[in-house]
Amino acid sequence: MNTADIISMVMWPLAVMTVIHRTVILAFNGAVTNDFLPIYTAAVNFINYTDVYLGNFNWTDPHYLYPPSGTLMIAPLGYLDYDLARRLYIVINAIGILIAAYYLLKMFGYGLKSVAMPITIFAMFSTETVSNTLIYTNINGLIFLAQVLFLKFLLERRLWWAGVPMGLTIAIKPILAPLLIFPFIKKQWQPFAASFGIPLVLTAIAWPLSKDPGRFVRETVPYLAESRDYFNSAISGNAVYYGLPDWMVLGLRGLFAVITLTSLWLLYRYYRDDELFFLCTASGVILTAQFLLGSLGQMYYSMLIFPLLMTVVMKRSVMRNWPAWLAAYGFLTFDMWYSVPWRQTGEALQFLRTTLGWSLLLIVVCTVLVNRYLDARKAGTLDQGLDPPYIRDDVEYAGVPTKYRTPPAP
Repeated sequence: MNTADIISMVMWPLAVMTVIHRTVILAFNGAVTNDFLPIYTAAVNFINYTDVYLGNFNWTDPHYLYPPSGTLMIAPLGYLDYDLARRLYIVINAIGILIAAYYLLKMFGYGLKSVAMPITIFAMFSTETVSNTLIYTNINGLIFLAQVLFLKFLLERRLWWAGVPMGLTIAIKPILAPLLIFPFIKKQWQPFAASFGIPLVLTAIAWPLSKDPGRFVRETVPYLAESRDYFNSAISGNAVYYGLPDWMVLGLRGLFAVITLTSLWLLYRYYRDDELFFLCTASGVILTAQFLLGSLGQMYYSMLIFPLLMTVVMKRSVMRNWPAWLAAYGFLTFDMWYSVPWRQTGEALQFLRTTLGWSLLLIVVCTVLVNRYLDARKAGTLDQGLDPPYIRDDVEYAGVPTKYRTPPAP
């Protein structure tokens, strides 16, 4: 029995029991925060042709924020008993996360029998983002699956199919929409057909079937553009909570916008030929920036950064340093940092750890890339890319399936 077999023997029971605990125990138990109740209520009201958009945005209870197209998609839940519908929703999202983990690992050359599989499953289900997605019962698990499928189809040149998971998520919430920049810069128009066609068709069907679709446009859309001061780890959310001046908010947003654009330019200029590395790294940078700079960033959105974290197995990864994983701890940990002897410090760490983690991650990625650029320019090797010699001289695609390899541009 080799080392990998021993690790697999240890990790599979831990992974399986952690999945069961998070799904069947913690999630079925539920919590004070219940993201599913407004979804279920909207589904029931939709099929009964009564008002769907009933939320009072002055309250801090979870609100129903899906557009009419999303309401149509979740409507079948309204035909089920509440407890059955909620448990089914939890299980579907847990299965979605497991399928996404499988395809993500396959993209990097690892299969079910690899030691990476139980380690990845255990790590994912130990995080806050997966745990609270299931406990609070929201749709992030399926959004994560859609993200992985979108990237997978782009890599496999199944461009028509790439638009399907994107279109289904846009029909519910457009959190993945910024990733359409990838087919755009390559002038691949096929993904856009389903990405916009699916939500348009679903909206056309749902609009006449809804009692109050106009309220989504009049009331919900303006609310989505606001920065609330609770459960919001974006810069603007912390600014409202702590009463920061507008100039500071603008300055911080501007600074991290520059950091993000610098990283994306260097990734596109020097790494776009390595499509797996480029797509997974750039998608993580784009989505992290969206969470941090947008009007609403919640900690459990961090599931969508998993593809970037997975690049650590690649030799040219920007995640091969300890500050990157200190950042990951900030936005992934399930630990609570409230402190009895140091109350104010503990509360600040609890409220800000996600914001600091996202911020540090963007800083680390940019710093690594800029340092590589400066070193390569000094050495006069920019024409060979940014990788230092100890990376460039190694096998660049070790462990990556042939179908995901892209030869360097001539």
